Amino acid sequence: MFPMTPIATALAFFFCASALAAPTNTGTTPRSLLAQAKGLPADFEEHFFDVPLAVRVELDQQLLGEAMIVLSRDDRVTLLEFSDVVDSRVSASERETWATYLKQGVALGACAGSCPEQMLAVHYNLNNSLLSIATANAERDTQAKRYYELPEGGSSGLIVRNQLNLNGGQAQDLGGRFGLEASSSLGLWTQSVNLQLARLGGPDDKLYHAVHELYSQRELEGSFLRLGYFTPNSQGLTRQIRTFGASPDTAAGLMFGSSDSLVINSPKPSLYPIYVTANRQASVEIVRNGLLINTQSVDAGLQTLDTRSLPGGIYEVEVRLVEDGHITSTTRELVYKPVNWRNSDSRWRYNLFAGRESKLLSNWDEQDTGDLTSGAAVNFLLHPRVILGVSGRQVRDKMQYGSSVDWTLTNDINLFANVYQTEDHGTGLDLQTMYNYGEGSVFVTHTRSWLDTTKTYETLPDGTRVRQRNVFIGQTSNSSLSLNHRVSSKSSVNARVSHSTGNVEGTGVDMGWTQRGSLSGSDASWRFSVFDRPGSFSSGDKRNRGVDLSVSLALGGPGEQWSASLGTRTSRDGGRDNNGTLSYRKELQDHVLQSVSATALADTYGVGFSGTANFANDAVNGDVFVQRSSFNDKFTGGLNLDSTVAVGGEKVVMTSQHHGTGAGMIVDVESDVDDIALRADDSSGGSASLRPGRNFIPITAYKNSVVSFDFEGNHPPAASIQPARSRYHLNKGGVGYRKITVSKTLTVLGRLIDPQGRPLKGHHVINHASRGVSEVDGFFSMEMQAGSPTLEVRQGNQLLCQFRLDTANARHEDNVLMIGDLRCSPDTLAEATYNTESAG
Repeated sequence: MFPMTPIATALAFFFCASALAAPTNTGTTPRSLLAQAKGLPADFEEHFFDVPLAVRVELDQQLLGEAMIVLSRDDRVTLLEFSDVVDSRVSASERETWATYLKQGVALGACAGSCPEQMLAVHYNLNNSLLSIATANAERDTQAKRYYELPEGGSSGLIVRNQLNLNGGQAQDLGGRFGLEASSSLGLWTQSVNLQLARLGGPDDKLYHAVHELYSQRELEGSFLRLGYFTPNSQGLTRQIRTFGASPDTAAGLMFGSSDSLVINSPKPSLYPIYVTANRQASVEIVRNGLLINTQSVDAGLQTLDTRSLPGGIYEVEVRLVEDGHITSTTRELVYKPVNWRNSDSRWRYNLFAGRESKLLSNWDEQDTGDLTSGAAVNFLLHPRVILGVSGRQVRDKMQYGSSVDWTLTNDINLFANVYQTEDHGTGLDLQTMYNYGEGSVFVTHTRSWLDTTKTYETLPDGTRVRQRNVFIGQTSNSSLSLNHRVSSKSSVNARVSHSTGNVEGTGVDMGWTQRGSLSGSDASWRFSVFDRPGSFSSGDKRNRGVDLSVSLALGGPGEQWSASLGTRTSRDGGRDNNGTLSYRKELQDHVLQSVSATALADTYGVGFSGTANFANDAVNGDVFVQRSSFNDKFTGGLNLDSTVAVGGEKVVMTSQHHGTGAGMIVDVESDVDDIALRADDSSGGSASLRPGRNFIPITAYKNSVVSFDFEGNHPPAASIQPARSRYHLNKGGVGYRKITVSKTLTVLGRLIDPQGRPLKGHHVINHASRGVSEVDGFFSMEMQAGSPTLEVRQGNQLLCQFRLDTANARHEDNVLMIGDLRCSPDTLAEATYNTESAG
């Protein structure tokens, strides 16, 4: 940061006062810097030229940011750095473009030669310390763009995700699955491959294999085109339309439909604000389904949380208020950001597909092949609160029809209904209603099916068509009513009543009460529940009735948690099964093991236990578990592994990071600082940790954005990162490559003088790590690479002198190198070493 001198600050007020008294300039040509400064006292004038100044930078009258610049008497401006960009609405990538251009030094006035981003002119006004940039887009329509632009010339790369799941034990033969999902980018097209290998376990020891996807897709503004081998789905619809019977198998053909992949999503707040009240400055953690999705700082008093960055939808979150490192309150809040379709200029959403049912490298006998298949699905925006849907498709020589309505009756009540029918199978109905009120929500569902499968046939291996063996004629239904109610900030109740007819008969009731608080100074939560459910095989076909009381305590060291439960339920033979559990969980930091847990269980049949462990390293992540049944004393276990291989920029990396944002970047980190920990922050959201060596970071596809590199923690080392930022613009499946260098630095404090001993002001002092500008008295302060102690002095484009410092014999104070006077003369260009002891 370059401080603004006190005299310059005072003089800014002088200019403001002069501006009020001066006559209006009717000229249309901006005055030169010397003309603007004419009449200033000489002592004041020297504090405006060739010294760091704090200014405001505007682009087409839009704030680009607050910055530090240097002005020269030859009407040139050089950007040192942007100091504050919080209030700017200009994208980080566009700001980076202008920063790179302005740091080279730019002549004020009309642009001549090569100018970026259709620039017309640059002007600086001393009266209000404003640097203005005008472009050819200044008077064009400023309406925000609706779609992201694809990268010019496309992108390249390959991302392969590998998943392995194994499960088996003494009572179950080993079964498992290996899945390979690959996405790549070739030009403006994205390719997708999905391959699955599976062994079902049990008596079926056959190894099944199939390719489910092998296609190429092109994203357009508002639509997509897919060619190849794929499973027809409902991509592009705002509301999915349910159908009945068999799902569509893989087909070779084409698909075309609506797409929101390139749509620019503008952050919107929750319809209902979320408030917290803090006694002192604090932070808030927002947790959804046990995962931290956002954190933000709040001041003392009643505060409204910023919900614009939260995901869209209607869902419940846990809001934790953290004061002085301790959770002082926890509440359950509803985020209400319905992803409603409100663009009346585009009322239709659709997808169409046509092809031939086929299978590729598949030995699944149930998969049909040879028949033509086609289908269409459409959404229509009848009203901002009403979306209609209809679909029809041919699957396995049968027609499937579906219809739907999504109706937002009020801001608190939403209704979704589906009616669907399949030839020679039956008709179905699905209703869902949700009502949100201030302290909770009510959710009602009802599904009903009228089935008649007497005309359903199957084909035997010899080609004979026979009637299906499991014929069903009749009705099935399922209805439920769910209630979630917040009694207080620390207490809530929930209840659910359900009723089924058909394959499962009966009514079920579940009720629960949850209380949060503290016990012996530790965070604690209690839950009491009662239930009465229809019978099943695990309850001896008797109704399953019981109660359960559980408590969780944050005891022990950081990341440790104990929990216990006591209860009763219906046993496998229909009697009483009294049971209890004791569990321990430990979260680990900076370790291959991320967490471990163990549970001991005692019930009517005996004692059982289970253990789990989550692990991750640079190449793979996963979990493993083992269980011992109290019923038959037999062991079962499972293993899940997940890893990703990325290829880009002629580099390959194997990583445990998942590319959920569609693209990625391989980053090589070279460092001369031991045990360095870095962080990569995507300006589009998301971050990843970096270590020396090869790393992979997920980045956002389609967006023209910037990833920034910084040190982890609040106490960064004396080191510099080059480059500190890197732009990217990739298609989905694209992989970029960057190399960054971390170098130890020293803070250099010195004074620049000419051969006669007079101070040199406004000269740029440059090192690999940073650059500084000498003040009026010649003093400068800057960061310098410890391993490359060289400085060069420039004025404009002219190299005046350069030095190689003898740091071993220089004076040190903490991490500051005191080098005294540097005498700048042309003969220093030939010197190899400058002895700081002789400075001055």
